[in-house]
Amino acid sequence: MPRVHAISLCFILTLCKLFFGTVPAAAAAEPPWLELHSTHFTVITDAGEKRGREVTLRFEQMRSVFAPLIAKERLNQSVPLTILAFKNDKSYYQVAPLRQGQPIDVPGFFLPGEDQDFIVLNLSEDEPWRAVAHDFAAMLLKFNYPPAQGWFDEGLAEYFSSIRVDNKQVGLGGDPELAPSLNEDLLGNQRETHPPKSLTELLGAQVWLPLPDLFAMKHDTSTHNQGSRHTLYYAESWIVMHYLLHEKKLQETGTYFDLALNQHLPVEDAIQKAYGMSPAQLEQAVKDYFHSQTALLTALDAARQTNPSAASAANATDPGKDYRFPVPLGPDDVVVTSKPLPEADERALYAEVAILIPERRDVGLAQLHSLAAAPTVADKKFESKKEEKRPGEDPDLLPTNAIGSPLAHRILAWDHIQHGEFDEASTELADAAALNQRDMWLRYYLSILKYRIAQTKHTDIQALPNMMLDLRSVLEWYPEMAGAYDLLAVARNEGGSTPAAMQAERAAINLSPRDELFTYHLAQIYVASKKWEAAQAQLDRLKASSTPQIVALAKDLQERSGAERKYGIPLGGNVPQPKLAPQKSPFDVLEEDAAKRAAAENPTQGTGPEDKHPTKFVKGRLVAVDCSKAPAAVLTVAAEGATLKLHAADYKSLVLIGADDFSCDWRDRQVTVNYKPGGSTTGDVISLEMR
Repeated sequence: MPRVHAISLCFILTLCKLFFGTVPAAAAAEPPWLELHSTHFTVITDAGEKRGREVTLRFEQMRSVFAPLIAKERLNQSVPLTILAFKNDKSYYQVAPLRQGQPIDVPGFFLPGEDQDFIVLNLSEDEPWRAVAHDFAAMLLKFNYPPAQGWFDEGLAEYFSSIRVDNKQVGLGGDPELAPSLNEDLLGNQRETHPPKSLTELLGAQVWLPLPDLFAMKHDTSTHNQGSRHTLYYAESWIVMHYLLHEKKLQETGTYFDLALNQHLPVEDAIQKAYGMSPAQLEQAVKDYFHSQTALLTALDAARQTNPSAASAANATDPGKDYRFPVPLGPDDVVVTSKPLPEADERALYAEVAILIPERRDVGLAQLHSLAAAPTVADKKFESKKEEKRPGEDPDLLPTNAIGSPLAHRILAWDHIQHGEFDEASTELADAAALNQRDMWLRYYLSILKYRIAQTKHTDIQALPNMMLDLRSVLEWYPEMAGAYDLLAVARNEGGSTPAAMQAERAAINLSPRDELFTYHLAQIYVASKKWEAAQAQLDRLKASSTPQIVALAKDLQERSGAERKYGIPLGGNVPQPKLAPQKSPFDVLEEDAAKRAAAENPTQGTGPEDKHPTKFVKGRLVAVDCSKAPAAVLTVAAEGATLKLHAADYKSLVLIGADDFSCDWRDRQVTVNYKPGGSTTGDVISLEMR
């Protein structure tokens, strides 16, 4: 249909030129914003249809190149990915994350989300999609490869980030850190005086990490950014994956992970069994491979010449014939549809990205509230008809006075759900549904809302049959939505249908094999089915997790399932448990555990005057953290017109929501604090939620 429309418009414009000599500016102008759809991506752009189609094609091409790297014929995309592509610096830098008060100096960034992911590009730069290739690869790994070790993930993502693709061929395998436009130092303009070393240079100039140390190293991806990849860890991970891919040893690598992660063999033994050589032999094989890569070494020599920027740019254009191959998808192989995007929707999407960036959040929220309150053209038409309700509206469930952008209402609803503001979320969902009942996101968000209310209040999920119907509709709309399968499994398990729950949970895990919460829900289903050994196998894996909350959940379920198995005490369909997602109200179990720990660590605390006061929670801004008397910490929180000084006896055991580890460097962060007041402006922290 869009193609027919385009031909008709072209014909009309041609007639205008023939008969009138000129074309009216309004008729000739392209829509300022377009929404383009391909098989796997949505692209929103103001750069015109031609440029938008190029962006769509490049991401489809990169996706098709990534699949064979992990020996996959088909890749999962377990949450939707939306790409916002801005035509100029101004729009891009107004939403880009900040470093020391300045927008990041790269032409693209990736924003992960629980419901959907975003990529934002600056199309005024050449090949901006290369700036997000590392994160794009990490996203695809998350949905398509079982849990691995950090060296594998980062090495493969670094290898992939060297990609260059056009309509005819792909370049892959060069040194990604030799491309100057993609790897500027994000902490300042110091590249010329202190140029970061390329991965090739790092490997040639330093003593390598012993391979068992590299494989066993815990790698924290929470602090990952482009400017932190000039380290030996990344360089050695990259060349190891370079070797494994080019020597076709991915199958042996899968065997290694099974031995090391599932069978818990020592790293040295797992390497020997999987690769048929000792760690020292494998390390030497990788080193020999590195020194044989003349294209990499030649590129490094060129980058060291008098004009390093020009030389490295030339190398980036031609990374070496060894790494080039025909493009798997050409322009004629990718079907792309496009349609104009209303201005209100464009502004709402822009604000949705902004609220995901802490330093942009307030501006984004203000924009969303403005869009939700301002009557649209459709609202004005509806008002002019003086009708009591909108067509198809249920007066018992939906308000008749909803106005504003339905997309803005939906985005605000999700934000409220994320922050445990359930009443506000319900209101926004109702308004969004009144304005656009066909939006499937609303059914998904409503299901999440029901689940989280039940978890917070320790009650059964309300309207369970309707929830399951909504989730089935969501999966018809987006069949790869792993979170919808997971919620469907939880709902079926609560409804007593454990075989159907098992089927749905396995579908969720297949679509997102690294999500440990899905594995935890699978263990719950096994317990409900009295399959104790199967449940124990899942819980043993979770107890080895690097996420403290997951470990706590697994241990708690193990204790309760052990009691049921031994004494016949049923767990029930909905057992109170700590929740990973941020919530408005404190969790009873978490508060009780925190109070017990605090009492054990400070026996006099129970007799103090603060214990006579009920627990309070407050939303505010974390101004500073004082850890000068570690492990104790004092949190300065500005809230409700006052400055609170809240004490944590041991920040290492503090209950955290929305963060894995406590940081003494936190500043200017929005938080919710549950605490026992000691005075009007003092108290003891029970739990801390990062918002």
